[in-house]
Amino acid sequence: MNVIKNVILLTAIVGSSVHAGEAPWGTAKVHEMEYSPSKVVYDVSVNSKDELSGVLDRASYLNNIYHANPFETSIVLVMHGNGIPLMATENYDKNKELVTRAQSLTVGGTISIRMCEVAAKGHGFEPKDIHGFVEVVPMADAEIVRLQNEGYAYMQ
Repeated sequence: MNVIKNVILLTAIVGSSVHAGEAPWGTAKVHEMEYSPSKVVYDVSVNSKDELSGVLDRASYLNNIYHANPFETSIVLVMHGNGIPLMATENYDKNKELVTRAQSLTVGGTISIRMCEVAAKGHGFEPKDIHGFVEVVPMADAEIVRLQNEGYAYMQ
């Protein structure tokens, strides 16, 4: 019972000494880091343009941190799931900005986008229906495992 009273008393003391907008534990500090270029595979299963845009943001930022070094960096986005129609040529007008951005990320050679053929077919698309900068692979899961076996770090 005394322990409960002490916890309540301590909570009251800490709570009363913290004013609105103050940080009782101080504020976070940025630790500067140097990151070595690496090989990364993103498991991309999104449901909207905004979600895919977020993945593109992350991959682009990582590429920048790695100084877009084409000799030591490889970032592969493996798409499957409900985001497949975003990369279909028939939906280009609706997704022009997103698709153009995705394509531009692949130009430097460090970022590539691959798509699951099984998932594409499940959405009614054949490889001929997908933009040419996207490489269609037989199966997303198998491609992710293959890349991990080649030393790629897994990101979701």
